[in-house]
Amino acid sequence: MSQEARPRVSPLKKWIIAARPWALPASTMPVIFGTSLAWIVGGAPFLVGRFLLALLAMIVLHSAANMLSDVFDYRRGLDRDVTPVSGAIVRGWLTGRQVARGSVILFVIGAGLGLALVLMTGKVLLYIGILGVAIGASYTLLKYRALGDLAVFLNFGLLGALGAWVVQTGSFSWLPVIWTVPQAMLVAAILHANNWRDTISDKERRVTTVASLLGDKGSLAYYGLLLFGSSVLIFGLMTLPRFFSRPVAVLPLTFAVIILGWPKALALWGRARRRHAPRRPMDFIILDGATSQYNLIFGVLCIAALWLHYALTRL
Repeated sequence: MSQEARPRVSPLKKWIIAARPWALPASTMPVIFGTSLAWIVGGAPFLVGRFLLALLAMIVLHSAANMLSDVFDYRRGLDRDVTPVSGAIVRGWLTGRQVARGSVILFVIGAGLGLALVLMTGKVLLYIGILGVAIGASYTLLKYRALGDLAVFLNFGLLGALGAWVVQTGSFSWLPVIWTVPQAMLVAAILHANNWRDTISDKERRVTTVASLLGDKGSLAYYGLLLFGSSVLIFGLMTLPRFFSRPVAVLPLTFAVIILGWPKALALWGRARRRHAPRRPMDFIILDGATSQYNLIFGVLCIAALWLHYALTRL
């Protein structure tokens, strides 16, 4: 198709695609979960304004990290082929320099929103925010050194929920950290699916990821651990603390609703196992996007479980 025959794309759509909004559930679900946890379990008042500001800050910072990652991946030759989840650089809609500038602007805006929340909340949030922004800004470098999985596990899981808790309560607690681990595992699964698909090209360009270290069979086992281990951990947090002699916060039994998402998880596992099937190559190519959809389902079910627990305890 000639350049003249291509459909015109509006500037707004170009920048929306550059931010890769389909990845945002990975970071927004922990914020909603941590906020709900602070109100329902922590007994804190629901501060709507702070919640919306925290959610906006996470969206802006996640978008900034996505854009910066795309810039480095494109310049290093890692992203050259257009896929359904590609950003604007690979599609030829924006230049790397434009996206890099946009990323810097978003990081500044996100940091500003975070500082506003710190002034409302306290220094605990400042430390969490500094760590989160540092991880986000250096994500690509971490990813190239097999630390990307840990980075997203922290930023779009534990730190997101903990930060949301602190925004509402003003204090630190291990509760949102521990209870968000299952969701963080699925966020790591999204990145692993992406890196697993790109193992060959990553090795050619001397990029080390967990997937490249594990190899194909090891990556399948690791993906299964993240995919199914999240549910196993949920049921462990629901049952095991009940046997402790000391008082321990027990995950409400309403979290059993996560079984509603199991058909999707089994379908993902089938896709992963059929990764070498020649008839359906797209099943594996878009495994990261499909895993992101399951992460959204899982996160919504966890949030619903909290609210169902709240409703049942007040009957």
